[in-house]
Amino acid sequence: MEPEEGPLISQTPAGGEEDDEHESKEKVLQRYFLQEWKLVKSILDDIVAARHVSDISDCHRIRCIMDKYQEQGQLVEPYLECIVSPLMGIVQSRTTEYGTASDKILEVIKPICIILYSAVTVCGYKSVIKFFPHQVSDLEPAVSLLEKCHGMSSRTSLRQESTGEMETKCIMLLWLSILVLIPFDISSVDTSVVYGKDVGKDEPPPLVIKIVECCKDYLSTSGPMRTIAGLLLARLLTRPDMSTVFNCFIEWACKIISSMEDNVVDHFRLLGATEALAIIFKIGTTSQLLSVIPVVWKCTSTLLQSPVAFRSSLLRKYLVKLTQRIGLSCLPHRTAKWRYMTRIKTFGGDMLERSEPISSMNINSDDSQDAYYLNEEDMDVPETVEKVIELLLSGLRDKDTVVRWSAAKGIGRVTSRLSYSLSDEVLLSLLELFVSSEGDGSWHGGCLALAELARRGLLLPINFPRVTPIITEALHYDVRRGAHSVGSHVRDAAAYVCWAFARAYHFGDMKNVLEQIAPHLLTVACYDREVNCRRAAAAAFQENVGRQGNFPHGIDIVNIADYFALSSRVNTYLHVAVCIAHYDGYLRHFVDELMQSKICHWDRGLRELAATALSSLVRFDPEYFANVILEILASNTLSSDLCMRHGATLAIGEVIWALHKQNYSLSPEKQKIASGIVPAIEKARLYRGKGGEIMRSAVSRFIECISRAEVSLTEEIKRNLLDTLDENLKHSNPQIQNATVEAYKHFLRVFILPIGNNMGESILSRHMKQLSDPNAAARRGSALVLGVMPCKFIDNEWKLLLTKLCGSCLVEDNPEDRDAESRVNAVKALVSVCEALSDSTESSGFLSRYGEELFLFIRDEVMNCLFRALDDYSTDNRGDVGSWVREAAMLGLERCTFILCKQECSASDENESSRNKQMSLLFHGSLARKLVGGLVKQGVEKMDKLRELAAHTLRRILYNKSSFVANIPSRESLESIIPDEDDFDWGVPTVSFPRFILLLQDSCYSKYVVSGLVISIGGLQDSLRKASLTALLDYLQVTETEEHDATSRQLNLSTDILWVLESFKNCDRVIVPTLKTTEILFSQGLLLNNEGATPLFFSGILDSLATELKGTRDFSKLYSSISILGYIASLSGSISKRALSDLLTFLGHRYPKIRKATAEQVYLVLLGNGELIPEEKIDEVIEIITETCWDGDVGEARRRRGQLYEMVQKNGVQVVEFKKSSVVNAEKSDENYSYSSLVESAGF
Repeated sequence: MEPEEGPLISQTPAGGEEDDEHESKEKVLQRYFLQEWKLVKSILDDIVAARHVSDISDCHRIRCIMDKYQEQGQLVEPYLECIVSPLMGIVQSRTTEYGTASDKILEVIKPICIILYSAVTVCGYKSVIKFFPHQVSDLEPAVSLLEKCHGMSSRTSLRQESTGEMETKCIMLLWLSILVLIPFDISSVDTSVVYGKDVGKDEPPPLVIKIVECCKDYLSTSGPMRTIAGLLLARLLTRPDMSTVFNCFIEWACKIISSMEDNVVDHFRLLGATEALAIIFKIGTTSQLLSVIPVVWKCTSTLLQSPVAFRSSLLRKYLVKLTQRIGLSCLPHRTAKWRYMTRIKTFGGDMLERSEPISSMNINSDDSQDAYYLNEEDMDVPETVEKVIELLLSGLRDKDTVVRWSAAKGIGRVTSRLSYSLSDEVLLSLLELFVSSEGDGSWHGGCLALAELARRGLLLPINFPRVTPIITEALHYDVRRGAHSVGSHVRDAAAYVCWAFARAYHFGDMKNVLEQIAPHLLTVACYDREVNCRRAAAAAFQENVGRQGNFPHGIDIVNIADYFALSSRVNTYLHVAVCIAHYDGYLRHFVDELMQSKICHWDRGLRELAATALSSLVRFDPEYFANVILEILASNTLSSDLCMRHGATLAIGEVIWALHKQNYSLSPEKQKIASGIVPAIEKARLYRGKGGEIMRSAVSRFIECISRAEVSLTEEIKRNLLDTLDENLKHSNPQIQNATVEAYKHFLRVFILPIGNNMGESILSRHMKQLSDPNAAARRGSALVLGVMPCKFIDNEWKLLLTKLCGSCLVEDNPEDRDAESRVNAVKALVSVCEALSDSTESSGFLSRYGEELFLFIRDEVMNCLFRALDDYSTDNRGDVGSWVREAAMLGLERCTFILCKQECSASDENESSRNKQMSLLFHGSLARKLVGGLVKQGVEKMDKLRELAAHTLRRILYNKSSFVANIPSRESLESIIPDEDDFDWGVPTVSFPRFILLLQDSCYSKYVVSGLVISIGGLQDSLRKASLTALLDYLQVTETEEHDATSRQLNLSTDILWVLESFKNCDRVIVPTLKTTEILFSQGLLLNNEGATPLFFSGILDSLATELKGTRDFSKLYSSISILGYIASLSGSISKRALSDLLTFLGHRYPKIRKATAEQVYLVLLGNGELIPEEKIDEVIEIITETCWDGDVGEARRRRGQLYEMVQKNGVQVVEFKKSSVVNAEKSDENYSYSSLVESAGF
């Protein structure tokens, strides 16, 4: 019967639309499973109707659908009966129909078992086997099927290609695990016994022997059959009529465990035997197990302490399971009267809350409680149980979590059967794990065990005073180990203990505990480094709020510290913690956590974040921070621990600045302490050695903070701090430089600007001089500082400063002095100075005197300098470092454009005058064309980041509302190509190229587009080349109705290519990809027939090749040029003869591969163009070309080339060799030398 689908149908939102993004995961899965269920149901109906699987792909389709529900198996469970029952019915009926001897039966059931096993993996075997048939008559056929598939081997190890061998074995084993539970003697249903086969009184039935032997084999496998075989054996052997087989198997298993072989097969057999024993001791009765406990325990305890177990965590896990079940078998089944219960069941089935918690049951003191519990009957504990508990406690120290977790559950189960006094001893032994000498594994295992005791009511409230301090300490457990720390798993487990407390105890007993652990839970939730620990602590807090209700403002805090809010560490530190801190009782705990654990944390990023977080708490108690925290931090700035002094230096600066923002005035003593921190650090020489760099960065940030806070400084300290900043500015670390520049910016405005211009001008001149310093780091730092100079310091030297910065933006003449970072910083500083000088709010007096001259300088000099920076393609061992300069130049051009346009608009609003007319033309059309053209060129080049930046920059320029940018040529075309929308991902080549390529129609920008496009088409990146070439071909190859337009487009493109070849002469960065692009276009049949423009275009190509190929060693250039010459020579007309002449020259080239490639091209040319060679000579020429070994001796090749010269000259082909470069020695005849030069130039 098909299940009702009503409960699973998701509700449509009020708006009538299904919103997957904002609904819960369960609702979305339910909705989509209903859609998929129709498909699954239709496939199952077809299988049931045909009584077999027609297409194996149907099984894989169902399995792919089921796999989606691995984490939500409960969504599939309502449909299990509809899935499992019909399929198992087919297996059952087909087995009866074909018989187990037929090979056809396996072909039928294997695909069905794939579907069944996919349901097992999603929902678990316990949910699935409920729907397996379990008639007595099925037992023998199922055993026969198991025997038949036992010999099968999987054809592939890939799950998606499985043909069902492994799945069939698993399903047969699961089916038998149900069938062996029949309530009859198995010998009575074994036909071999019934029909005459003699079986001894103590001998097991043959059917049982078959099952046991098969299962023993499966215990040696590494697949899921091992676990299922163990389950089958456990259910079979624990039957009352299987005592003989049970003893034999125990003997066999103990023999396997005792052997402790270390090869792979024996190791898997060892795992299987141990797992099977663990399941047997779980299912079997005490009366069955008592007789075998001594021998099994002896083998288990020996194996658990052996090297074999030490190397296998899975084996230790199974051994711990077996150990705890042995202990349980030695103890009587009893429910401890002393255990804690908050709810009791009545006979009517109602749940009543106990009105008398265990701590108030007429027992008024600890002594009386102990007396109450000790009145329990005395309990004799076997020696085996004591050893079991000892091993379980040792398992809590194991290095693997799965073993510790299993041991913790074992401790809980065994303790539940002990008396109060014995359980108290277990608790005392457990608490001994929580000492500093123990490792993190012991703490983690101990926390898991405490949680298990609490969940089972075995940890009584009278023990809370002993346990609570330990849990509090575990919540903050973090042990430094070298460059990292361990303890996140301990903190997570401690939060789990708190969660278990909330669910297990009455709120009256938890009141005192909650007062102690609540602040610590929130501290971990807000300030833990790991997101899983933050969420675990928040979940524990939420559980306590919901179940205990003893937290002030608990609901509000739960809403603030929700699952998603805690995902971001920055958000948690700076927002969630601040929102919680304003509630009473949490501020001091938060501050203590930051001071004691976080500002001295091993993670530098966390220390920096903790310093900021500490300052965000200042608003709640400025007096406490000023009088207590500052003194502690000041003393820690000279700590011997690097992490502590770094964090303290950062934190004290942030706190001082936060106090200033709260309008809190520091006392003179506190200001004196703050002003003496940097001199004290320098005196202690803490910049040297390990950690010197991060201390420099922290000191720079500290100086910035005290500058913003306007802390009182003496003149000597001011000079000292300025020297410190100058020294840090020359450091090669960019983080230190950036922090120093920020400090410099505020230090100058607060401490130097009020003094006067003399000191400021000396600082300015010193840094301008350093722009030409040989030290690249000094140039970088000085450029950055010049960009933040106050306008008052640069009023008189502004033109010199801008000129110096313009010069620093360009590539240095001396290759040894070239530094891309210096140029980047110079570009940024140049634009920043221009913005500062043009800002009327800061330099109104300056603008009245030099305004016109400044804006003209920006237009003529600064913009031109930025255009030149936009052509910075310098490289080093890091790659295209010039891209950093181009990126800065694009942003700088945008900002300078807005400066000019803003001034142009203001000038046009004033009265007409000759000055205003000149100022109103600051951003003219020519400048706009260069600006847009430069950006468009970057928009079609090879770097995704720059393409995206260029597109966004163009968009801001076109659609800026505050300063309209006028005089842009073809503005409408640009706006149609670059709309004012956020949907475009311009970094994706398939998005950007089809749009930018349309600008080829506009003569204003076509040359810029082509000069960038050839870099992408002729580059090395396949995906980029494919996207850019496809866009260009789509643009050129238009329909027949637009044939004239296509010819015009090709003509314009050919003109632009010639312009690129001429403009970038001898620049291999552009020429090589341009030649590759031309070759590709020729191969597509483009540009080869442009009517009257063809000879001019080809003549230009040949002239360019004549220039570029002189003495070149670039293989890419040579190959592309040879191909281009071949295409041109294949055409009709006089131009082909010139191309052939140039092509023949390469037959005598010094590189063998070039000669061979040229010969192939000449051969193809002569076959395609019969005008070049007289008909009577063509056979002779072809013979020379084909018979000559062109990659052999160079002398022979040149002799053969001479013969070809004589033949082609008779037909009017003028042979002119390319002139050799001065670097090429024409007299060299050593071919090996030439080839070694090629290899060397190629970088091998």
